[in-house]
Formats: sequence, structure tokens, C-alpha cells
Amino acid sequence: MRSSSHRPRKRFGQHFLHDPRVLARIVDAIAPQPGDVLVEIGPGEGALTRPLLERAQALHAIEVDRDLAARLRELPGLTLHEGDALAFDFARLPAGMRLVGNLPYNISTPLLFQLARYADRVRDMHFMLQLEVVERMVAAPSTSDYGRLSVALQARFAMEKLFTVSRGAFRPPPKVESAVVRLTPLRAMLAIDEDLLRRAFSARRKQLRNALPGIDLAAAGIDARLRPENLSPADYARLSALIASR
Repeated sequence: MRSSSHRPRKRFGQHFLHDPRVLARIVDAIAPQPGDVLVEIGPGEGALTRPLLERAQALHAIEVDRDLAARLRELPGLTLHEGDALAFDFARLPAGMRLVGNLPYNISTPLLFQLARYADRVRDMHFMLQLEVVERMVAAPSTSDYGRLSVALQARFAMEKLFTVSRGAFRPPPKVESAVVRLTPLRAMLAIDEDLLRRAFSARRKQLRNALPGIDLAAAGIDARLRPENLSPADYARLSALIASR
């Protein structure tokens, strides 16, 4: 399959990675081995799929584009799941899976929230994402990038931004810079109420006493004058435990 053989489709948010140096850096970061349960989300034209298969010899892939899926089926060692990754049940795959992919930027945030629910079945994740999203993922409390996504992911993963990728590495070039990030599940994950996070960060500029009315913040040892963006994932875990107990 030639890199220019498929016309990218806007509705799927397709930007195909073609720079061989970037592809090599991603594969080296993943360091796939035979026996790994590798799962690629959005393989596209297979630019990353092929070198992963060369090292791991087997790979699962989830692809929504029927034309691309038809071509990918030709690759030996590939188990193809045709469909939308947002609707895919990752529990169907073996525990210990390693998720990889150049994620479509138009669904990256909801997809990350979904994948976080499978953290206990994952060995690690390596994704190419919009740089802005990666900065939100790894942001510290009380910074402008810190938000609901930061808390939800940091409660379950240790994350590291590996390197940035320029627009020219893609066809067609996206309007934004990109970055590769590694997510590794924490041994001790924090349980955080998803509705609590939605409520808090829908009023992120308000003090907690106004953003979260009816919750006994003092019982969790939290200053009611703080704002949602000031709390750590551990703080949200304490609040979640308090809500669950009552």
C-alpha cells in the first residue's frame, strides 16, 4: 500500500504519519517483542503497523475506514477489528495489552476517557496526539492546562511526553503540532467519581463551596475556598470516597 494511495477523509480525522524517522522513534519507544498483545487504534495506511508486525509478529488493529480495512487484511499476522474505536469493547482482548496509535484528533479526548476505564487490563499505551491534549494530560494542579482529563488520567496512569512531532510529518499536515506520549498504569489507582469531576470542572473558576454545593469539603480536609483546578487527583479521590460513604 503506497502512502499516497488513499485520500484522507475529514470525517475520520485522518492525518497519515509518513516520516520514517518519526515512525522509527515511535517503534523504538514501544520496543515491541514477540508475544506482546499489541493493539493499534487507527492503523490507517499501515505505516506504523508494518514495523510493529516485523518486531512483534502479531498485532490487533481497530480501523473504522472500510477501504483501509480491506487493504490491511492482506498483512500477515494482523487481526483486524473493523469498526469505531469509541464503540469497541477492549475487554474482548487479552489482559496485558499494549495500546498504540496515531489517534484521530477529533475523537482523542473521549477516546482517552474510554480507555482509562480499561487501565487494569493494560500494560502500557503509546499515542500520537495533538500537543495541546498531551500538555493537558500531564499538567500539574493549579496550571492553565490542568482539567478533568488531567485528573481522570493521572488517577490511573503515570504519563510522560516523549517527543513532539511537526506538522510536516503527516499527510495532509494538521493545523496543530503533535506529540507522542506514554501512559503506564499505576500499581495503586485512585477511584474518582466521574460525575464529581464533571460538576467540578464545569465550574472550574468558582470556589469549591459554590462549584460543589452540598459536599462536606471540610470532612475531606479540603479548603472550600480553593477552586477545582487547585485539587490534586488524590484530593478528588478523597472527595469521591466521602460521597460514596454517604
